[in-house]
Amino acid sequence: MSKPLVHHISQVAPVPCPCGESRRLITRDQSPHVGLHVTHIARGDLHFHRRTTELYYILSGHGVIELDGEQHEATPGTAVHIPPGVKHRGWGDFETIVVTCPAFDAEDEFVAE
Repeated sequence: MSKPLVHHISQVAPVPCPCGESRRLITRDQSPHVGLHVTHIARGDLHFHRRTTELYYILSGHGVIELDGEQHEATPGTAVHIPPGVKHRGWGDFETIVVTCPAFDAEDEFVAE
């Protein structure tokens, strides 16, 4: 059973990821069922997940999200649902909340060819 958890973004160091740079506030070690990241996207690599669903909520900035080759504007207030298997990436200069279900697993992240 997971324990309650409180983290502030200032307590979490950023790490590189295919989308840019992510602060992983709630991780698999803390909760296997759901994860929460705040990610800055400038130029992401096309990638996908076999088991993970991702939800993005754009907080600030402006850019583009590509989902299976289709491009969508990413501006504050935009919500994006990315089911498993969808090849995706973003570019521009924006910050997004990323909710993952189940929690992010590095072994379930594949760079697309």
